[in-house]
Amino acid sequence: MKILFLNYEFPPIGGGASPVSLEIAKGYASRGHHVDVVTMSYRGLPDFEIIEGVNIYRVKSLRSKIEICHPWEQLTYLVSAWRFLSRRLKDVGYDINHAHFIIPTGVLALWVKKKYGIPYILTSHGSDVLGQNKRFALLYPFLKRPWLKIVKNAKCVTAPSDYQIQKVMNITKDGKFKTIANGLDLNRFKPMKKEKKILIVARLFQNKGIQDILDALKGIDLDGWHVNIVGDGPFREILTEKAHANGLKDKVKFLGWIGNNSSEMKKLYGTSRIFISASYFESFGLTVLEAISAGCYPLVSDIGGHRYIIDDDRFFFQKENVEDLRQKLKYLIKHKINDFKIDIKRFSWSNVIKDYISLLEN
Repeated sequence: MKILFLNYEFPPIGGGASPVSLEIAKGYASRGHHVDVVTMSYRGLPDFEIIEGVNIYRVKSLRSKIEICHPWEQLTYLVSAWRFLSRRLKDVGYDINHAHFIIPTGVLALWVKKKYGIPYILTSHGSDVLGQNKRFALLYPFLKRPWLKIVKNAKCVTAPSDYQIQKVMNITKDGKFKTIANGLDLNRFKPMKKEKKILIVARLFQNKGIQDILDALKGIDLDGWHVNIVGDGPFREILTEKAHANGLKDKVKFLGWIGNNSSEMKKLYGTSRIFISASYFESFGLTVLEAISAGCYPLVSDIGGHRYIIDDDRFFFQKENVEDLRQKLKYLIKHKINDFKIDIKRFSWSNVIKDYISLLEN
């Protein structure tokens, strides 16, 4: 097949959906399919490159930061991608279009279908579901009509968890829907000699709940433990101030943005004993999956995206409940737990790509 692949977030820019979409594109290419990715530019990145058989075209945009893309920056991608595709689709045909994010990318997918007759599947990643993210609260009312059209006209809408699919279907059942989990390279993150380290990996937004973790840590005798926070975002200054105010200045390090494939990231996962995700919502907890693969004990908020990966109450604390998190943290710091088992083989990329290929071909 010739596959058009649309996503405004594509490595090295973006959050969890970015590396996921790269792996899917590579999975298609490794099975002999032709894959053209159209994504947004960022600073010194090349306009065109080939990565493991995937053709990547980057169109002009006003994106200013690697970790976050504002709505007006997304709009510049839509305009540039529309111009690029208007030229390209006169001469190049595609069998199918795989678009990531209902909004904004689905706008392009719907236009491509109506103008050129190319069917599309959509993969939802979280904040593209109406009402899911407070950051876009003012925009959601204006997006509902096009959002419904985009979902209805898709060959299928996928999401990485049953929870996320249900969020979509709570708004409309007019369409076809399928859960396809995010995948993981089971050999990327491996356990190393564990140290007294707590790891948090997230974009620094309020909905990631990192402020709750800092409040839960306040007053705890960490007894030689250290906390590493990987990620960046608009909430960083507030979180830094909170860490200082909570007396954690010497215990908590904000490491900023670290490449997911870097040796530094592999070492952080590999040597950390505890991993915390306090997110208020997630379509799928990919960082949790990575942490488990590296042998970290996962302590996570009780939300649908986490429950899809783990369904064992001992690993959960109540979302936004600082005291519940504090008590569980105190126990884990005091008691060394190495004998937990969580089977994550079902999330291997080979299984995930099979599901997508089946969907594209039928």
